[in-house]
Amino acid sequence: MRRRSPARTPQVRPATEGWTQKKDAEGRPLLQFASPRRGKPPVHFADYTPAERVEKVKELGLPGFRAKQLATHYFTHYTSDPAEMTDLPAAQREELVAGLMPPLLTEVRRLETDRGDTIKFLWRLHDGALVESVLMRYPGRITLCVSSQAGCGMNCPFCATGQAGLTRNMSTAEILDQIVRANRLIADGGLGDPRKVGHEGERVTNIVFMGMGEPLANYKRVMDAVRTMVAPQPEGLGMSARGITVSTVGLVPAIRKLSDENIPVTFALSLHAPDDQLRDELIPVNSRWKVDEALDAAREYFEKTGRRVSIEYALIKDMNDHAWRADLLAEKLNARGRGWVHVNPIPLNPTPGSIWTSSEKDVQDEFVRRLNDAGIPTTLRDTRGKEIDGACGQLVATTEDEAAAAAMA
Repeated sequence: MRRRSPARTPQVRPATEGWTQKKDAEGRPLLQFASPRRGKPPVHFADYTPAERVEKVKELGLPGFRAKQLATHYFTHYTSDPAEMTDLPAAQREELVAGLMPPLLTEVRRLETDRGDTIKFLWRLHDGALVESVLMRYPGRITLCVSSQAGCGMNCPFCATGQAGLTRNMSTAEILDQIVRANRLIADGGLGDPRKVGHEGERVTNIVFMGMGEPLANYKRVMDAVRTMVAPQPEGLGMSARGITVSTVGLVPAIRKLSDENIPVTFALSLHAPDDQLRDELIPVNSRWKVDEALDAAREYFEKTGRRVSIEYALIKDMNDHAWRADLLAEKLNARGRGWVHVNPIPLNPTPGSIWTSSEKDVQDEFVRRLNDAGIPTTLRDTRGKEIDGACGQLVATTEDEAAAAAMA
């Protein structure tokens, strides 16, 4: 029998603090699925398939094998500096690289915490849009949290990224360049001397699409980037699909599409509430696809891929951390079978101007205990980067960031 939440834990309703949530003509939170019309980013070598790269090189009057040399420099040596590409013809090198590898990300600033094991990058894109990515060293792996959109159109009131709305989708190459730039920093010792903290040739091993944006709202470019991530070097980054996590707040048709891609990435559903009444307010896209629809699509992903699904759940004090909600979540997950899902509760990370905060430790522990007791594998997520606003839900371009970017223009 489900136990009710103690009387001492009131129900707090979601609301925005410090900003005004965008609404549609009927007063509902505005959802932006389409990217606003803006100037397209320059087409980059990484936007092309291997076959297209060969054709582009031939169009420039060079033999097709030069494409593989360029790929080796970019995807294996992590450089787009023509001075380092000494195997290319000297007379054409500058023009070739300038034409095929235009600059995509300009580093505005870099912040470090966790004794240098966590680094947050602020990047300016070609049109002045700002995005962030976060590099994290863990024992035995290096994870990069990448952005897939500048801003986000999902308008979740507790997430800093959604406050400004969607600026635009990022291109395939802009997504990939975050990884290439991170790999170059690692190779240059920016995450610690590889000879001392790891080994020669260290690089990013894990990708989480949990930076700015809703990845499945930029579906084609995200999936094109994933294909290049898993393509063997030098045609791609040679990563394991199992080390790549694609998350969503619940775009059900896109989840079903992902199930048929035949790429065994880890799929994560950002649920945050097991009941529609609360989730409608907390995750506005729930007005389109309800909790049960999202969970059914997640279960389908498991059935088609054999890959266990992650349920992400930000624990917010007195809002969604009630014991009865843990019971309801367990009930809904178990109703769809055993062994298909893992829950990751995440203590809420504070955002500027918000009065919301993470759950009390005893409440948090009770929530986790109830899920585990119900047979749902549950692990409290380690939150990295809070001190530099680099943790989940904290990525946003501030006025200070915009000023720093403008000063570089």
